[in-house]
Amino acid sequence: DGAGAVILQNFDNFDKKLDDWGILSNVIHSDGNFYDLLKTNGGVSSNQMTGFIEMSGKDVFKHAIDKLSLSLEEALSLSNKEINELDWLVPHQANQRIILGVADKLKMNSKKIITTVKDHGNTSAASIPLALNEAVKDGRIKDDQVILLEAFGSGFTWGSVLLRY
Repeated sequence: DGAGAVILQNFDNFDKKLDDWGILSNVIHSDGNFYDLLKTNGGVSSNQMTGFIEMSGKDVFKHAIDKLSLSLEEALSLSNKEINELDWLVPHQANQRIILGVADKLKMNSKKIITTVKDHGNTSAASIPLALNEAVKDGRIKDDQVILLEAFGSGFTWGSVLLRY
């Protein structure tokens, strides 16, 4: 399990063009028609009979790649940016195959993707701030870079945030 947060701060008199700094765009979607493909079978239980994750792996895999790719493209489009303007992709760290599947579908250089799933595992929603923190700490992510954060979850829900760091 993991936890993470990102703190946003407003700067007065900042010398950057404000229309191309900070959060540039964000998109979020949900579609309950897919609830049965990734869900829990109940609440927390002391008898171990409910509360387990149930997943149709192959279907979730295909949907995750498609929906993450589309939300990335949508966030870029809303900001009038092209994929080649993206310095880093920081995806939900569900598994490496999904991450590389998105990169392949978008013909994106996998060296521009922050991955920590091998170190942290799938920490669900915490995986994005954990990966972002790792890349800031090790110097890959620097000021003024364009970064896209994206996630996919049960139900299904998915979305992206494009920002200039």
